[in-house]
Amino acid sequence: MNNLVSGSHSVYECAYHIEWCPKYRFNVLQKKSHREDLETILKKICEEKEMRIEELAIMPDHVHIVVHVKPSMSLGKATQLLKGRSSYEMFRKHPNLRKRYWEGHYWSPGKFYRSVGSIDLEQTKKYVREQEDIHQTQLSAY
Repeated sequence: MNNLVSGSHSVYECAYHIEWCPKYRFNVLQKKSHREDLETILKKICEEKEMRIEELAIMPDHVHIVVHVKPSMSLGKATQLLKGRSSYEMFRKHPNLRKRYWEGHYWSPGKFYRSVGSIDLEQTKKYVREQEDIHQTQLSAY
């Protein structure tokens, strides 16, 4: 109940778990500087667009975010802002990425998203938080 937001005529909670990956699922986020820059960029976008990040996990080949948005913003618009602006900013900060993504598309067109309610929010946050452990376990099995 503590995530409910009161508007002038409404009370709401619009939380989503969104996941997307770089084009061709390259491990371009392996570099610490790339991960740190992407995290800063995503936080800046959310602050500007009045979205609130609940959890964020940047893996070498994909991104997980649990984010709260206003009901006036569609999930598609939120995803478009996160992917579009972060792509633009990553190309600006790391011009060498243009060598790998010469067509100018940093992110794959695909994405995963689902709404997250209060009941399963903690479980989803735990899943996102433990992504690194899950992937380390899978990698060590090879």
